[in-house]
Amino acid sequence: MTVQDCVYYAIMVGASAACLARVVLIEKERLAWGLIGLALAVWAAGEIYYGLVLTDQSSVPVPSPADAGYLLFYPIAYAGLIVLARRRLDSFSAARWIDGLIVGAAIAALAAALALNPIVDAGTRPDDTLAVATNLAYPIGDVALLALIATAWALDGFRLGTRWTLFVAGMVVLAISDGTFLLQSADGTYVEGGLLDAAWPLGAILIATAAWLRPSTLPPVSGLDRTGTREIAIPATGALIAIGIQAAERFTHVPPAAAILSLVTLLAVVLRMTLAFRDNRANLVATTHEALTDPLTGLGNRRLLLAELDHAVGRTRRPGEVCLMVVFDLDGFKAYNDAYGHPAGDALLARLGERLSGFVDGRGGAYRLGGDEFCLLAECSAAQVDGLVAGATASLGEHGDGFVVTAAQGSVLIPVEAQTREAALTLADRRMYANKSRERASAGAQSTDVLLTALREAEPDLHQHLCGVAELAVAVADHLGVGAEERDEVFRAAELHDVGKMAIPDAILSKPGPLDPAEWEFIRKHTLIAERIIAAAPALVPIARLVRSSHERWDGAGYPDGLAGEAIPLGSRIVFACDAFDAMVSDRPYSVAMLRARALEEVDRCAGSQFDPRVAAALREVVEWHSGGDGDRPLPTAVPGLPPRAL
Repeated sequence: MTVQDCVYYAIMVGASAACLARVVLIEKERLAWGLIGLALAVWAAGEIYYGLVLTDQSSVPVPSPADAGYLLFYPIAYAGLIVLARRRLDSFSAARWIDGLIVGAAIAALAAALALNPIVDAGTRPDDTLAVATNLAYPIGDVALLALIATAWALDGFRLGTRWTLFVAGMVVLAISDGTFLLQSADGTYVEGGLLDAAWPLGAILIATAAWLRPSTLPPVSGLDRTGTREIAIPATGALIAIGIQAAERFTHVPPAAAILSLVTLLAVVLRMTLAFRDNRANLVATTHEALTDPLTGLGNRRLLLAELDHAVGRTRRPGEVCLMVVFDLDGFKAYNDAYGHPAGDALLARLGERLSGFVDGRGGAYRLGGDEFCLLAECSAAQVDGLVAGATASLGEHGDGFVVTAAQGSVLIPVEAQTREAALTLADRRMYANKSRERASAGAQSTDVLLTALREAEPDLHQHLCGVAELAVAVADHLGVGAEERDEVFRAAELHDVGKMAIPDAILSKPGPLDPAEWEFIRKHTLIAERIIAAAPALVPIARLVRSSHERWDGAGYPDGLAGEAIPLGSRIVFACDAFDAMVSDRPYSVAMLRARALEEVDRCAGSQFDPRVAAALREVVEWHSGGDGDRPLPTAVPGLPPRAL
C-alpha cells in the first residue's frame, strides 16, 4: 500500500468521521448527517477492502465485499439526501412536484443514454447473472443519485446557499466520478493515479465541509413561479432532452431505461403545461374579477357598470321592457364618518352594499361607484320601476343613536329616456343631485326656521346678532372660495351658533361685569348644548359639528375640545371670527361698540393666535369692500335668500 493510498483512505475515513462527529456534537439534523456519514463510511470500507485485499489478485471476483460497501453507499446516501432536503422544503405544491419530476427524469434519461450501454456491454460474462446485476447496479445507482439531487433542487425552488451548494457539489462529484470510472474501465482508458482518482476524495471533502457550515437563511419559495420564466424554462429544457433521446433512438441503440425515462419526462412536461394553463386561466379570472369589483363592498365597480351599460344600451327588448338605472348618493354619511371614524364608515358602506345586493339579487346588478355613491341596473317592466327604486333606496338607509343615513336617488329608463351610456349617466346624476338639493334644503330649512323662531321669541337681541353674523360669515366663506354646499352649511351654522345660550341663565348673559369661574363654566357649555339641540334634526347634523367648534381658537386655547389650527373645521373658524367682529361693533351689557376700523385692527392683532390668519384677512377684505373703504359706514343688507359676494 503506497503513501498515496494511505492519504486517500484517510481522507475518505476522515470525511465520514467529520459527518458522524457532527451528529454527536450538534443536535439539529442528526438523522440526515448520520445517514450521510454512514454512507461515506461504507464507501470508505469498500475502498479499503478493495485496496488491501483485491488489488493484487489476478481476477477480481464480482460481486465482492468491496461491492457491498460501494453499493450500500447509494441507498443510505439517498435517505440522507431526502431527509436533509426535506428540512429546506416549506411546501409541496403540485407545480413544484412536477418540476422536480421533469428535472429528475430528464437528468436520469440523459445519463442513462450516455453511459448505460458502454458500461453494460463491458460487463462480465452474460451467463453470470449476479455479476451482470452488480455491474449494472453502479450506473443505475449513479443515475438515480443525479436524478434525486436534481429533483430535490427543483423541489427547493432552485435555491442555493453555501452549505447546500457544497453538499450537492460533493454528491455530484462522487456520482460523476464513479460513472466516469465505469466508462473508462469499460473502454480500457482508465489510468490509475490520474486526475480522476482525486475526484472521490474531493467529493468527500466537500460533503464533510458542508456538514459543519451554518445553514443559510433563504426566503420561502412560493408554490408557483409568478414570473413565468420557470414555468417555461423547466418544461422546455426537459422536453428538448427527451425529444433528443427519442430522436437518437432512430439512429443508434438507446438503452430501454433511457427511452422509458424520456417518455416519463415528456408526460411530466405535458402535465406541467396543463397545470400552468389551468393556473394562468384561474389567475386571469381572479385578476378580471378584481378589476371589476369594489374591494370594500364586493359589488361591481364603475368599470363593470360602464361595460354592462354598453350592453344594456345595445340590447333588443320586448315591448314594455326597459332597463332601469338608478344612481344613489348617501345623505348623512360624511357626518357619520367624521363622528365615528373611517373604519366605522367603511363597515357601514359594506353593510349598505350587502343590503342593496340582496335586494336586487336575481333582478339586476348592484354597483359601488366610489365614495358613498351606489348604483342599480335592472331589466324590468314599466310597472316594476317604482317598486325597485323605492326598495333600493330604502335598503341604503340606516339610523341609530345620533345619526341618520339616507340615500338620494336619480333614475333613468333606457332606451326611453337615454339612448347612450353617457346620456344615461348624465341624466341620472342630474336628477340625483336635484333630488338631493331639494331634500336637504327642505329638511334643513324647516328645522332651522323652528330653532330661529324659538330663539327670536326668547332672545330678540340675540337673534338679530345671529343674523348679522350669518350674513358676514357667508360673505367671508364666498371670498375664500368655499363651495356652494359648504357655504350653505356656514350660513346655517352662523345662524344657529348661539342657540345653546337659551339654556344659559339671563343673569349670566346680561351681567354687566366680569364673569366668575363658575359662570364661565356655564358659558363654555353652550356650544355643546347647541350641538345636541341642532343634531336632533338629522338634516342639520353637519351644522351641529360646526357649531360645536365655533369657539375654538387657532392657538388651541378655545373650547370645548381645545382644537388648534387646521384641526378646527374651516366653517367653525369663519363663524368664530365673524362672531367676534360683530360682538366688537355691537353694544353689549358689558361693553360699548367699537368703530369698525378699530375692530378690524383687533382682528388683525389676534390673527395667528385667536383667529385663522387667512380667515382674518378675508374678513378685513369683505368688511372694507362692503363699506366702500370706509370702516365706519354700516354694512349693507344682503339680498334676501342670496348671500352677498365679496368679489
